[in-house]
Amino acid sequence: MKRTEPIRDKRQVCQLVNYYLNRGQNRNYLMAVLCLYTALRIGDILQLTWDHVYDAKQRRMRSQITITEKKTGKDKIIALNHRVIEALYLYFAAQAPGAALIINERTQKAISRVQAHRIFRAAAEALGFSFPVSCHSLRKTFGYHTWKSGISPAVIMDIYNHSSLAVTRRYLGVTQDDKNAAYLNLAFTASDADAV
Repeated sequence: MKRTEPIRDKRQVCQLVNYYLNRGQNRNYLMAVLCLYTALRIGDILQLTWDHVYDAKQRRMRSQITITEKKTGKDKIIALNHRVIEALYLYFAAQAPGAALIINERTQKAISRVQAHRIFRAAAEALGFSFPVSCHSLRKTFGYHTWKSGISPAVIMDIYNHSSLAVTRRYLGVTQDDKNAAYLNLAFTASDADAV
């Protein structure tokens, strides 16, 4: 079995997410957005209910959610960015309290992890990606692109609830090109000296 890698090319990330949106597959779009922007494992996403994300008293989506991760047993608070909230509204329908968020329309229960994996794999194949894509790819993609945007690996490690920076480094998919960029792109200028 091949090791899952993050999707490094931002255009491909957008292609994958928009694949569902362009086909009116709002459930799958929401699942992709949740995987990408929350860094949750698919098992944790599939346990989410509308009660987690929707405040019935305020009649609006919550700005953050609190869950207990299945794997670690740790509580986690996750801020929901505007893309997640937009995807939630797009998929939102009058749901019964406690109803699963990502449901199988036929059974009205949460889809399985296997089904979620097939959904992502099929989209990647349809888009002609030359690498395997899974639910975990999007979790890793979150870390890779937050790291590339300047977020400290220590913060990413905490978000992932990893026990060591070595595990997070593997998740980030640091390549030799990334290391070369670190060597080649560091520069100090005369204006930096004025700041001291």
